[in-house]
Amino acid sequence: MPYIIAEPCVDVKDKACIEECPVDCIYEGNRMLYIQPDECVDCGACEPVCPVEAIFYEDDTPDQWSGYINANVDFFDDLGSPGGATKVGKTDYDVPFIAALPPMANE
Repeated sequence: MPYIIAEPCVDVKDKACIEECPVDCIYEGNRMLYIQPDECVDCGACEPVCPVEAIFYEDDTPDQWSGYINANVDFFDDLGSPGGATKVGKTDYDVPFIAALPPMANE
């Protein structure tokens, strides 16, 4: 998986990355956004536009947020690879550990 979205996105969801993504592979969960690993083409367009610096190349993910690598995969366990976030729209789902996080302060 090339890029992942980590904790700084929780309860923020700025969505600038969605607008920048040329392949529509950034999906919206209830509390954060997720990158579909099979649809991402590793272009990196999303990373520099994220205002909270939540997007990382998988190998560059800070250790404290390494659990978000699996979260970006696990989010798609039931959803699969639908071929574009636009047609799916916002879901009310988050992976369990993200759903259980306390509310994050929006800065």
